Amino acid sequence: MLVADDDPHLREVVRVALEQAGFHVAEAKDGREAIAAVERRNPALVVLDIMMPEMDGLEVCRVIRRSHTLPIIFLSSRDDEVDRIVGLELGGDDYLSKPFSPRELVARVKAVLRRAVADPATPARETLRRGPLRLDFERWRAYWNEREVVLTVSEFNLLAALLRAPGKAFTRDELIARGHDDVVVADRTIDSHVRRIRQKFAAVGGDVIETIQGVGYRLAIP
Repeated sequence: MLVADDDPHLREVVRVALEQAGFHVAEAKDGREAIAAVERRNPALVVLDIMMPEMDGLEVCRVIRRSHTLPIIFLSSRDDEVDRIVGLELGGDDYLSKPFSPRELVARVKAVLRRAVADPATPARETLRRGPLRLDFERWRAYWNEREVVLTVSEFNLLAALLRAPGKAFTRDELIARGHDDVVVADRTIDSHVRRIRQKFAAVGGDVIETIQGVGYRLAIP
């Protein structure tokens, strides 16, 4: 686990809370250190401050997403909806505004990591298929016509929920409940994940999610 923030006091608070929850934690004081730590340590998750020197958290996320799908939770001292949306659009899995409760952060970290583990109802080696779409749960990879589409943990889980019930129209609340446990998540989070999934599959000629007006989303593959 990596905590990247330029405030040493906040890093210590977060580190202590996560270590008490049983996690091993490394620290980075700026964006460049964060990127180096990701490449060197390959952490299970990154807690990433948006406002940092050298390179801000949004740019760090862009760099990480070029080659890594590990979960990212953003922190920000500004309760700004624009920051929240941009962070999620770039591939963040969750977002917390400062000040926050260390207990809430730990709960969100655990929830995101649970989503990184295959659904217990899905055998570890199972592959789900429908038409040209294939999800490989052993390798945690998605394919369209056997071309790999790199998804974050949250994106993979959301698409898996739709694929397990083709034809069903899911409300946003249902998708939140399936992927975020007891942690409060805004509808905007689901919408941002859906938008990124669509963009990634469109790049390889795929169309995987349909919007059902007044309801939510369903798999677009008949």
